[in-house]
Amino acid sequence: MKAAVVRTFGEPLVVEERPDPEPEPGQVRVRVEACGLCHTDIHAAHGDWPVKPNPPFVPGHEGVGLVEKLGAGVTHLSVGQRVAMPWLGHACGRCEHCLSGWETLCEQQVNTGYGCDGGYAEKMLAWADFAQPVPDGVSALDAAPLTCAGVTTYKALKVAGVRPAQLVAVSGVGGLGHLAVQYAKIAGARVAANDVTDDKLELAAELGADILIDARTQDVGRELERYGGAHAAIALAVNEAAFEAVASGLRRGGRLVMVALPARGTVRVPIFDTVLGGTSVIGSIVGTRQDLAEVFQLHAEGRTRVIRESRPLSAVNESIDEVLRGQVKARIVFDLGEGG
Repeated sequence: MKAAVVRTFGEPLVVEERPDPEPEPGQVRVRVEACGLCHTDIHAAHGDWPVKPNPPFVPGHEGVGLVEKLGAGVTHLSVGQRVAMPWLGHACGRCEHCLSGWETLCEQQVNTGYGCDGGYAEKMLAWADFAQPVPDGVSALDAAPLTCAGVTTYKALKVAGVRPAQLVAVSGVGGLGHLAVQYAKIAGARVAANDVTDDKLELAAELGADILIDARTQDVGRELERYGGAHAAIALAVNEAAFEAVASGLRRGGRLVMVALPARGTVRVPIFDTVLGGTSVIGSIVGTRQDLAEVFQLHAEGRTRVIRESRPLSAVNESIDEVLRGQVKARIVFDLGEGG
């Protein structure tokens, strides 16, 4: 099989031939049809974060494909079934977090494309209990971005406790943000979208955003205050200044939900304003298996659109460069099907 491999942090990925992996008990082998390019994959390939993967490894945690081989003991999946392999590749299932519905906080978790090889390959292994079935009618190319960008923003809105008629600020309209706008609208909220490019602001408007804020020329916080301030702000731009800008536009009792993960950075939280305003700063990391099932169901019902462009896996390095230059409208998906 072909795979795009990180051999050295910060160096271009190498597309090479590897033997087909064999599933262990409780695992399945999946023939990958598509895999989205998430900014997290770039952080992984560059070794940006304090906890680093171990090269050589295959990135990719938006993999979708067809089950090809079952490991011993797997009975709930079948050969030929379409499944998605999200960031949460495995969790212990026994700790307080797993047992209370917060498996994404499990300290024993293994992350796809980080702690184990991911979806930038023609074939990959997945723990069967965490391989999410994809409903009929949802294509692999659409399911791939939903597997991370979708479930991550969907969960962030849940964490924010968004209710109908509230004002939600979406900071950064890209691979994640274009889906966040849609989930906020599904929740019945008014949406204020801010970004620094014309095409992304136009995309936000197309997807239903009620207020557009151009962070190049407008003060994000002051613009939000014109509308009474945001009940919730979903911080998706990979830039610490963007976090502070959108946080400054919270209304009293508002919630800043941090989602994006810059390589390094600290957000200053003014103690006086935070205490008097009763505001909250919350971290939100991906979503559970149930969250992903709900995301797929919404898409199967035609309630969301995935804005994407497909590329062959051989274009992996050029695609990463485009993301880093901010030239991608929403999501790049590597097509590993017959034409990929």
